[in-house]
Amino acid sequence: MAFKTALIAHAPDADPERDNCTIETAKYSMSVNIVRGQDQALEVSRRLAGEGVHSIILCPGFSHGDVAAIAEAVGSGVGVFVARGDTPGNRVAGEVIAREWGQA
Repeated sequence: MAFKTALIAHAPDADPERDNCTIETAKYSMSVNIVRGQDQALEVSRRLAGEGVHSIILCPGFSHGDVAAIAEAVGSGVGVFVARGDTPGNRVAGEVIAREWGQA
């Protein structure tokens, strides 16, 4: 059985039905899922938990409350993690996101 993990990230133009993919080896499976907001993130997280995912990695855009709600939604059998960067990395990513998503 492969270890199954999923990455969930935000984008303002996301459509979770369209914006996803999975990469697999015999021992590892990783899906990437792009969502517009927390409601879609909860839906995708519940679906992934039902499909037997072992862990979910959330992008830095999720608040502590969002993370807690996702952890509660998937239950204790799924690990929930948040990808956080260092200060210089966060600045670089934030500048690009603000520019590209029109939030500058």
